[in-house]
Amino acid sequence: MTDVREDTRVEERLRLGKPWTLIVWDDPVNLMTYVTWVFTSYFGFPKPKAERLMLQVHTEGKAAVASGTREEMERHVEAMHGYGLQATVQQVGA
Repeated sequence: MTDVREDTRVEERLRLGKPWTLIVWDDPVNLMTYVTWVFTSYFGFPKPKAERLMLQVHTEGKAAVASGTREEMERHVEAMHGYGLQATVQQVGA
């Protein structure tokens, strides 16, 4: 017997396609403490997670901060731009 809930989840994943990721980029303007504050206040991340992501942005030049539908990630990009951070959307696996 097939689980109807599992069938629904599979159909939903197929309909939505691959998830999208919010990428936050390093810049020479914003302080590390400010980036940490943005991650905690906007996303509600605990401070250790926000600091880890901020350090990844700082040391590697970028970090994948969130993932979901394209529309959700585009809203996050707009919000990050509003905070003065550089951010883009990228499809997972692209």
